[in-house]
Amino acid sequence: QVQLVESGGGLVQPGGSLRLSCAASTSSFSIYTMGWYRQVLGKQRELVCTITAGGTTNYADSVKGRFTISRDNAKRTVYLQMNSLKPEDTAVYYCNAVHPHPALGGYWGQGTQVTVSS
Repeated sequence: QVQLVESGGGLVQPGGSLRLSCAASTSSFSIYTMGWYRQVLGKQRELVCTITAGGTTNYADSVKGRFTISRDNAKRTVYLQMNSLKPEDTAVYYCNAVHPHPALGGYWGQGTQVTVSS
């Protein structure tokens, strides 16, 4: 069982920045593909970005050029730097960890609220 704990959410004005963090409990953190997803009430959870064990990143078109995912394996933490935030970025942001072996599945954090509003 892997526990993921997100932090860093909050209220920010349009055009502002926030950095989310997700700390993982597993000592095997470095082999997991890590990701950030977001969900607005009443809508499906959607992919924001992912980063593989090797550092390859993937971003949703809506956040390309504004958001950056990174990881620190020594700290067992993945980050999401969000710049030029827009009201439509408002959502609960969830951290996700996927083991390379399909049978071992994935894990979710509890989520952190990001609100972009003036």
